[in-house]
Amino acid sequence: MTELYAQYGDAAERMLHFVETRSTDQASDIMRVPVADYLDEGRWQLEMERIFKRLPLMLALTIEMPNVNDYKATQVMGLPVLITRGKDGKARAFLNVCKHRAMHVAPEGRGHCKAFACPYHGWTYGNDGQLMGIAESSTFGAVDRSTLHMTPLPCDEAAGMIFVILTPDLPINAVEWLGGMYEDFAALKLETWYFHKARSMEGANWKVAYDGYLEGYHFQAAHTNTVATRTPSNRADYEAFGPHIRLGFPQHSIGQLRDIPREEWGQRENHGYDFVRMLFPNFSFFLAPEMCQFAQLFPGPKPHQNTTVLNYILPQKPESEEAMQAFDQMCDFFYNVVLEEDYFLGLKVQNGLESGAMTHQTFGRNEPGNQFFHQWIAYYLDETGQTPHPVMKA
Repeated sequence: MTELYAQYGDAAERMLHFVETRSTDQASDIMRVPVADYLDEGRWQLEMERIFKRLPLMLALTIEMPNVNDYKATQVMGLPVLITRGKDGKARAFLNVCKHRAMHVAPEGRGHCKAFACPYHGWTYGNDGQLMGIAESSTFGAVDRSTLHMTPLPCDEAAGMIFVILTPDLPINAVEWLGGMYEDFAALKLETWYFHKARSMEGANWKVAYDGYLEGYHFQAAHTNTVATRTPSNRADYEAFGPHIRLGFPQHSIGQLRDIPREEWGQRENHGYDFVRMLFPNFSFFLAPEMCQFAQLFPGPKPHQNTTVLNYILPQKPESEEAMQAFDQMCDFFYNVVLEEDYFLGLKVQNGLESGAMTHQTFGRNEPGNQFFHQWIAYYLDETGQTPHPVMKA
């Protein structure tokens, strides 16, 4: 933690400097991104195939399925995914598909069972994906059961998060994928938190939506009476860890840090500054004093659409009914800010991109996170041939 607090303290010092000098982190130049990158269906299909189906996606928290025989079944960009916890305590993932006639084996949602019976013809599977039984097998005919197990997906668990790759047989190592962000999440001990609820919303192209998570330049205009009352606009610190980013946003009260020793600044998250931890390509984790909201952003079903799942967690479960109600109301407030301000604007941006008014979007030097994000997209689509440089600053 000492090294991590030192990183946070250095970020806090930079954020304080930005507020006092009315400046912000900057890239070395502006960046133009073709409007076609947001509209072209062929490129969107490449994004699905080369990014969303080949990179680890954070699909569940440990606390959503903490016990042996717990499971979570969900749809991920049209793919039925089943995550289970076996008797050995290990998290596993499968395509939620019966190998008989392709029915979903487990109902969507979370539950607890050690075996699944297909609701169509009654074939049964263990939560390790193995085919356990064929209904009235004596009448079915000879089959090789070893070919009829559920299709496993690469799955790994680290720092209280369960990552899945949507393409079978690819290697996965969650700690390696998190890279320099692993210590951030491990220090939070998410595996001990309380999971409250998740709510979905629909939005524009996934990059339109994610662009909004990556900068605070819009706070004053778009969040005048919400975010901007806490956080000054266009003041942000960016640190890159592979394709992932830790954004630092100062609070209006950050000047109070000067009243405490410099070596303690790194322990003041949410008391003068906040972090938003971004995992490429679609995960945003915002820890506030009142609660934590994290977003999982999924493309589709068409290029101009996305589905975003907002999740709400807390270090400890509220102890009273009144505290629980207050927490629930706070979750709904944060959800409405995203829906009514960010995603409402995102749909207008999508319409503007489709209007033909412009051929490129321009990201300013004060939007280095967006520039970095689009550079990594181009890298994974094999458009550049080189890894984006981790140092984004001028």
